[in-house]
Amino acid sequence: MNGQNRSNIKIGSKVMIVLKADQRTGKLTEGVVKKILTNSSSHPHGIKVMLEDGQVGRVQKIMG
Repeated sequence: MNGQNRSNIKIGSKVMIVLKADQRTGKLTEGVVKKILTNSSSHPHGIKVMLEDGQVGRVQKIMG
């Protein structure tokens, strides 16, 4: 599943995000969603979330 639809992302989900600093390289960071920061129902670059460790980025993949 991709991370463009807010309805696919739940707090506690394991996701792969791209951090702001890594947007050029596309390097992914794995973590667990603590907070969903995007209010709209979808976003073309991925829904912005905060991970439990405090990192913020846009969801690229939702892990099983």
